[in-house]
Parts: sequence; structure tokens; C-alpha cells
Amino acid sequence: MVEENALPAVEEQPTLMIALGSFAIFGCFVFAICIYIADIVVPNHDWVSDTISDLAAGEYELIVDVGIYFFSGSIIATALLAAHVHLGGWRWSVAIVCLAILGLVVFLVGARNEYGDNDSEGVVIHVYLVYAIGALVTAIALLMAKGAAKAGNIYRRLLLAIAVVWAVSAPIFFFLPDDIDGAYERYLGFLAFALIVVLSKLFISRGRKVVTKI
Repeated sequence: MVEENALPAVEEQPTLMIALGSFAIFGCFVFAICIYIADIVVPNHDWVSDTISDLAAGEYELIVDVGIYFFSGSIIATALLAAHVHLGGWRWSVAIVCLAILGLVVFLVGARNEYGDNDSEGVVIHVYLVYAIGALVTAIALLMAKGAAKAGNIYRRLLLAIAVVWAVSAPIFFFLPDDIDGAYERYLGFLAFALIVVLSKLFISRGRKVVTKI
């Protein structure tokens, strides 16, 4: 007989973990492919000097917007995984909230359509969304490093490396000359992808281990 006030049993669901982790990685891949396609399709575009925001404005904006929405989905999937597989401590809990906010911020970047076209109508929040992304990526990597170590010290090291490199690299973007900021922004995008891929690999690996124990 189950006691009336007993806590329900909690079990990790390996299929969910592997599926969401795989989708998160897939979403990063889709975003990268969308940028590559836009680089080819958009006329008079130079990927070294022109930013992703430039690609996302104008006639071909849908190509990059699709990638942005997929990446937003990747981040939200990672937040769901982090909540499902809570690796302990207040830092991990705060990081879950930060992941959810980051997913929303990335979605808003695509939905607001304020980039690259000198939009000045209404309240323009694009630059503030960019600042938020910069702060959130650093915070998530730092906050999750300790908990990730429970799945393997390699995850802790990778997350700390991402946090340090991102924290140093991201502010530099705002001081770069226009003739190279496009390439640099893509480098920052790679770091953001790395954060999601590292976390996704952690959850996929854990899901596979759970399967082998069943």
C-alpha cells in the first residue's frame, strides 16, 4: 500500500532525453545550413564583412528566420532536458531559467525583424536582445559547469572553456570594424552552438546509459 503523503517515484526517460538532445543538435545544424544558403542566395553579400543580421533583413529574410527559430527550439529543448535531468544545486536551477529565457530571446530576434534594415519604427529592442544573449550564454555555461561534472569532468571543462572564451570574445564584436564583423559574428555563433551541443551530448550519453541499465 502506498502512503497517502508519499512522494511519487521519479524516473528519467531515456527516449525523451535522446530525442530532445538529438533535436537540439539538429536545430544548430539547421541554423548553420540556413546561414550558408543565405550567404549564397542573397545578392552582393560578403560573409566576412556582412553580419547574419544583414542576411536576415530584406527579401530573403525567411531563410535565416527559419534557422533562428530552429535554434530557439534547440535551446528550449536543452532547457527541458536540464529540468528533466536536474544535476543538483541552485546554480543548475538558475541555469534552467536562463536557458528558457535565452530560447525566448533568440526567438524574439527573429520575430521582431529589427536587424540590418535601419528599422526605427516603434520600440527597437534588437540591441538589448543581443546584450541579453551575451550575458545569458556566459551565465549558463558557468552555472551548469559544476553540475555537469557529475556526468563527467570533461563536460565541466568544456563548459568553463566556453564561458571564458565567450566572455572574452563577445564584447570585442561591438568594437570591430565593419569589414570583418560578419566573420567574427559567425565565430560567436559557433561558440553558442558549442554550448548547446556539449549539453545535448551530456544528456544523450546519459539517456543511453539509462537504456543499458533497463
